[in-house]
Amino acid sequence: MNLKDKVVVVTGGANGIGRALCIRFAAEGPRGIVVADREAEGAKQVAEQIGGLAVTTDVAVEADVIELVEQSTSAFGPIDLFCSNAGIGGVAGGAEVPNEEWRRIWEINVMAHIYAARAVLPAMLSRGEGYLLNTVSAAGLLTTIGAAPYSVTKHAALAFAEWIAMTHGDAGIKVSCLCPQGVKTNMLKESLSGAGQFLVDTALEPEEVADAVVKGLAEEKFLILPHPQALEYFQRKAADYDRWLRGMRKLQASVKNSGA
Repeated sequence: MNLKDKVVVVTGGANGIGRALCIRFAAEGPRGIVVADREAEGAKQVAEQIGGLAVTTDVAVEADVIELVEQSTSAFGPIDLFCSNAGIGGVAGGAEVPNEEWRRIWEINVMAHIYAARAVLPAMLSRGEGYLLNTVSAAGLLTTIGAAPYSVTKHAALAFAEWIAMTHGDAGIKVSCLCPQGVKTNMLKESLSGAGQFLVDTALEPEEVADAVVKGLAEEKFLILPHPQALEYFQRKAADYDRWLRGMRKLQASVKNSGA
């Protein structure tokens, strides 16, 4: 996809990767960019910086996502690229994590993608074209240690994107999944006291991720991997699942022994 003269919507656009995407996309000459976020003031600041439209949106609320699509279409016309980027890290732990925490992360990291697709796909299918970019995470390919809710929801988000690509690809719908490892955002900073510490050494700036996204969209790649090593790890996992699991157990033990 060439972004020139396109209408683009970015959720979670006030900070981190979302903010970097909005700014980077603006350099490509789109017809309009919509910056969506729960943080109204942050979205407004980014929108003012790039000459876009800010829409206050809680992606865990389907009515908000529907309203976002309606406002975007009213302002700029049909949406060409919907970037379902908003997400949270959630809490550490596994089966013992309280139900309310599981539900919260599921709504934001999984259902938000479903709400977005439900809101934009009918018009895209009618036109015979449209693009969905879903921010997933390398955790959707590899699983992260320490936080089952995050890993489970990211795997689910990836599976949903695969389903959309398989089911609607021949009808003109393009899908890409952004799957970075560590990125220097507030989410990574919040995880530094836990398993996220080992991601710091290879963490990228959000702007580097945004550059990778523009390149990946131009090539219409399903997996956009700003960290090349993520593909290597994914291939190792597929080649020998049991060996990969043993390696992950060693990594988990190393993190625990380090006191992280």
